[in-house]
Amino acid sequence: MKIKILPALAVGVLLLGACKGSGSKYEAINNNSSADSASVGRETMVDTSLSVQPKLVKSADMRFKVKNVQQTAEKITALAVKNAGMVMHHQMESSTQGSRDYRISDDSVRRVSAFNTSENMTIKVPSDKLEDFMYQVAHMGTHVTFSKMDIEDKSLDFLSAKLKLNSRKELVDQQKKGKITIKNPLNVLLLKDDMVDGQIDNLKIDAAVKFSVITLNFYESNTIIQETIANDDPSAYQLPFGKRLFNSLAYGWFMFTELVLALANLWVFVLATIGLIILFRYYKRKHPSFFGTIKS
Repeated sequence: MKIKILPALAVGVLLLGACKGSGSKYEAINNNSSADSASVGRETMVDTSLSVQPKLVKSADMRFKVKNVQQTAEKITALAVKNAGMVMHHQMESSTQGSRDYRISDDSVRRVSAFNTSENMTIKVPSDKLEDFMYQVAHMGTHVTFSKMDIEDKSLDFLSAKLKLNSRKELVDQQKKGKITIKNPLNVLLLKDDMVDGQIDNLKIDAAVKFSVITLNFYESNTIIQETIANDDPSAYQLPFGKRLFNSLAYGWFMFTELVLALANLWVFVLATIGLIILFRYYKRKHPSFFGTIKS
């Protein structure tokens, strides 16, 4: 399929629009006579025989379930290399879906956890091998949950950039020959930068046409993992009942002896209290009328 620009009028309008669109940046002045200007205008006409091959950019996306994520990732990498492709990105992730601890002794537990593992990969393969690569990858999974492929035609974008690039080249050539003078030298640099950007954009289109990008996401069923770990609950680290009972009795005897020693330290106050009680009873017997008056 070839796309050709035939009408000379359409080409002239395109070139005029390009010059007007960049007039604020690349303001130019003709130095020659009107006849020379007409000649320059004829020289700057774009070649109507310009054509471009189809620029079809392919991309694909797939999500599927596998038996083992790690093994599948290795197989896909090997398949990409075999097809003259490469892995641009891969990321494997395991997330805990839940866990439970079972006590097996005072200082250890058995932890049972459920993990979900998945991986994302971005791969580039030659476009002519895209369909076959996708079929082989699909057969690696137990079932495919999502799959798509897109084809975008970049032919007109490529041709538009090519025509603009040619018109800018002619403008620069005329500036070098003195047929056109650009007032501000900075505008020449801006014009050349636009030419570079146009070339880079077309190179990107060529690269995208040559190599297709495939995004893969695959996962496996939840994995159960059992492991014996140290018990991280401090309350679980206790002495046996017999030892704790013996320690309690010993501590009780210790508290009793401490109480006796405390009372022994207070013997003076005990004697003073006893003396006051005896004195009070003696005075009460000697002066009963005094206490009778207090009661009445």
